[in-house]
Formats: sequence, structure tokens, C-alpha cells
Amino acid sequence: MTYLVKEAFTTLQGEGARTGRAAVFCRFTGCNLWSGREAQRADAVCRFCDTDFVGTDGPGGGHFAGAHELATHLRTLWDASIVDGSGARPYVVCTGGEPLLQLDDDLCAALHHAGFEVAIETNGTLPVPDGVDWVCVSPKADAPLVLTRADELKLVHPQPGAPPERYEALADDGRLTVGAWFLQPMDGPDRAAATAATVEHCRTHPRWRLSLQTHKLLGIP
Repeated sequence: MTYLVKEAFTTLQGEGARTGRAAVFCRFTGCNLWSGREAQRADAVCRFCDTDFVGTDGPGGGHFAGAHELATHLRTLWDASIVDGSGARPYVVCTGGEPLLQLDDDLCAALHHAGFEVAIETNGTLPVPDGVDWVCVSPKADAPLVLTRADELKLVHPQPGAPPERYEALADDGRLTVGAWFLQPMDGPDRAAATAATVEHCRTHPRWRLSLQTHKLLGIP
């Protein structure tokens, strides 16, 4: 299989349960909920994405002819950036777009062989390979949630058609198992209002924890 990667780079995880952890981010090209083209945003299932995942022209991106080639590329990025790992396991976050359009058993195995702990950030509409070590799901209102287990659920809020109670009900009914619950303010022109609403919901509904896009606050990739 040829893997199409928009960009790959070393940074700190900016959101959710593992905020602040050193990581290689591998952003795959493509998504099943939006083409990534602005002209088609209004008709997309997910209309608030803030990420460029079109093409393979980003830093560290490209076409990779097989799982070993991509895993080696990502390990090279990690090794080039780490001065002292102090025994920490290399960490890769597979994101997009939607990474599960491409991330498969072969790539998970190759990443593990390269020493990585493998994490994904997914919209939850596709099944997850068994080899993924950490699953963060960010469900979208108008998309089916087929995923039934996640280490963390990170809900962009407020999101019309996706109230937090919708996902709490799935968990309470035994249809969804979640390790940690996060609400993240929706970015955009109404960010201040979204942040206030998210803070208030977390304050009054303590099952939920606040997630901020700290990489944006810090000005890092």
C-alpha cells in the first residue's frame, strides 16, 4: 500500500489527556467527512475543521511506498529531534483528516517494530486496527459513531446536533466505553463564546474536563 501523508513533524501533543507529551505527528491526506476544499465546506458533514489535509506537500509529507518506508521516515524524525529520551518510548500520533482511511494493521506493526507507541485522533466512523495503543475519538454530529471504545473522547463544543448528553447516554447504555471525557471549545469567530460555554459546562458537569488547543496558544505546530 502507498501511504499519502500531508505532513509529519515533531512537536508536543497540544490537546486532551496527553497534552504536553513529545510526539511525532503524522497527518494523513484525506477525510471521509469533508474534501478539504473550501468550496465544498458548506455541504460537508463536518464543516468546522481547522486543518489542511489536502495533498502531500507539507513538511515531512509525501508518498510512502509501504509501511516500512513510512515507519522509518517517522522514526528518523523522532531520532533527529530528541536529545535525551531518558527511556521514554517514541510516540507517534496518527491524525488527519481521518487517519483510519489509511492506517492499517501493516502500518501499526511497522510502527511498533520501529519502537513507537501508536496513537490516533479519529472521528469514530471507521473501525480501529487492533495495533493502535491510544485512541482519541472526536465525534461529529451528522456522522455515525461506529467506534465503541476510546481512551479519550474529545468533543468540540458547542456543536449543533452533538450535545454532550448524546455521548453520555451511549456510555450509560453500555454502547460506548470511554476512559476520559473532554470538551474542547470550537475554534473560529465565536471562540470566546464557545470557550465560555465549554468552561461552564465542565464546571457544572464534572464528568467532562476542559481541553484547550495549547499548541495554538503557544504558537507551535
